[in-house]
Amino acid sequence: MNMRTMAAVLLTTLGVLAGCESTPTKPAAPAAAAPGATQGNLEGTSWRLVQIVYGDGTLRAAVDRSRYTIGFGESGVLNVRFDCNRGRGSWKSAGAGNLEFGDLALTRAMCPTGSLYDDLVRQWPYVRSYVFKDGRLFLSLMADGGTLEFEPSP
Repeated sequence: MNMRTMAAVLLTTLGVLAGCESTPTKPAAPAAAAPGATQGNLEGTSWRLVQIVYGDGTLRAAVDRSRYTIGFGESGVLNVRFDCNRGRGSWKSAGAGNLEFGDLALTRAMCPTGSLYDDLVRQWPYVRSYVFKDGRLFLSLMADGGTLEFEPSP
């Protein structure tokens, strides 16, 4: 396959992904915050980013929360919106509080200054666990790297 054909295939794939959206689903009920939460508590839920808190205390708030969403679909399918880009990937939970994401296929539009897109893409592979607290979802980064805080998506 020559470079021109490969580029055409890549652009077509990205175009298809750009049309993908998270299917609206019900948010997790506060009762899901019980100890021993498992994959079943995440499946079928959707969330929007509140803020990123890094291990050094730096805080990055999501100004427009509707632009940063994640949806945990059935069979380990993950749908995301990171500002001006959308994507699809996978997720799995090997046990209570354990969470691991697979590679994300994302569109590559250039987001405006101040976007949290780069922060999310850079930190996403380091998410290792989750916990529910006060109806919110907290994703923890490995090595005390920080926390991504989400609220239920309306």
